[in-house]
Amino acid sequence: MENAVRDFGIHIEIEKNLSYHTRRNYLSDLRQFREFLLENGVDRPSDVDQMVIRAFLASLYRGKIKKVTVSRKVASLRAFFKFLLREGKVRYNPAQMVQAPKADKYLPSFLSIDEVFSLLGVKFGSGVSGLRDRAIIEFLYSAGVRVGELTGLNVGDVDFSNSLVKVRGKGRKERIVPVGGPALSALKDYIGSRPGTEGDKAESYTGSPLFLNRSGSRLTTRSIRRIIDKYITLSGVDKKISPHALRHTFATHLMDAGADLRVIQELLGHESLSTTQKYTSVSVTKLMEVYDRSHPRAGGEQRS
Repeated sequence: MENAVRDFGIHIEIEKNLSYHTRRNYLSDLRQFREFLLENGVDRPSDVDQMVIRAFLASLYRGKIKKVTVSRKVASLRAFFKFLLREGKVRYNPAQMVQAPKADKYLPSFLSIDEVFSLLGVKFGSGVSGLRDRAIIEFLYSAGVRVGELTGLNVGDVDFSNSLVKVRGKGRKERIVPVGGPALSALKDYIGSRPGTEGDKAESYTGSPLFLNRSGSRLTTRSIRRIIDKYITLSGVDKKISPHALRHTFATHLMDAGADLRVIQELLGHESLSTTQKYTSVSVTKLMEVYDRSHPRAGGEQRS
């Protein structure tokens, strides 16, 4: 089992070209599954059937693991045994016969337009870190990128003349995303303030990470979360907001303004339109609020 997991790790990195985050989750799920097998006297993948996998899932439910996490573990096992089937190590894919739980539906958290202006209206400071933090928040809201995509950006990925940025998304797939004027201006101010730079001449250091920490290294996703927490508190916005919520805010505000769902899908880098459609639920909620407030026959009482 240990050798099979190792070979699968090479497969998803070299052949499948999956992102580091996805690979880490898959291998973590498989290590947990392997520990379960060892506790139950199973060590060979060929000895695993659907009943063993169902027993594993039952142990997860007893541990009160969230449905979305269980679904991911089922996906990990399906991909793992699909690989082993291709390699001739198993006769069939036992995980294919196990149904994943239906994930609970939820509406993504997001900020209103007024809350966004409150967030961007805080005092960031004129030093390098303040200019950087403002650029991060402006960019997250303007481009709708994932926090992992943000930390992976280099200076050369931003095309200031055409207001575009090249983003490397999940599975290292690249896409081009437009960036608004305020975000570009904030980026120029930040880049121009970095040690060793002169004005906004980005050509000489295009390979440099776009966002740096105090030691001059690439900023991490954890640091981005701390930055967002700091300024949400300073803004007075009474919500628990993650960096990903700014991506939701980006999509929701586009939807509310009438943007086409396919366009939003392309901007967000979603493979499936169904992933993007969750934002329609948010917009429908807003439409109902406007309808109830505005239509003369919307309420229980007839208006004269």
